[in-house]
Amino acid sequence: MTIVLETPRLILRHVDPEKDFESWAKCFSRKDVMAGLGGGPGMSRAQAWRHMATVIGHQSIHGYSFYSVIDRATNEWVGRVGHWYPEGWPDREVGWTIHPDYWQKGYAKEAGRACINYAFSVLGWQRVVHTIAVDNEASIKTATSLGSSLLYHVDTIPAISDDPHYVYGQDHP
Repeated sequence: MTIVLETPRLILRHVDPEKDFESWAKCFSRKDVMAGLGGGPGMSRAQAWRHMATVIGHQSIHGYSFYSVIDRATNEWVGRVGHWYPEGWPDREVGWTIHPDYWQKGYAKEAGRACINYAFSVLGWQRVVHTIAVDNEASIKTATSLGSSLLYHVDTIPAISDDPHYVYGQDHP
């Protein structure tokens, strides 16, 4: 698979269903992960597969998407971070979901920073946002540590969540 970005500890590459699906399905099956995305129970394997297919399709349509985040030291899948802008989305996003086994290790911030830099320098975006469930304090902390601030809130995220979300973001420096 194509490596898109590298950081000192991480490789961000295109999603590979054969290599990534088991870890992906385990991550998104967790209620604590889904709570951070706006609530609801964890995804079934079928829902996780469709979610992965959507991410791969987004890559095909836009030329960017969420990437699988791989720990260089262990070669383990730790989450998905990347660029996101489907139909109906508030704005061009850099988003993150890290498996709970890897929370509080700075992976979201490290991968998020690489993706923000890529969005500005390669994709030519003038702004990046992060849609964050209003009670997701960890993601709010990550967003602010990346230099983003609260821009506005939305009542729902189309086709994703009926719950309100904050939209944090920053403009190209």
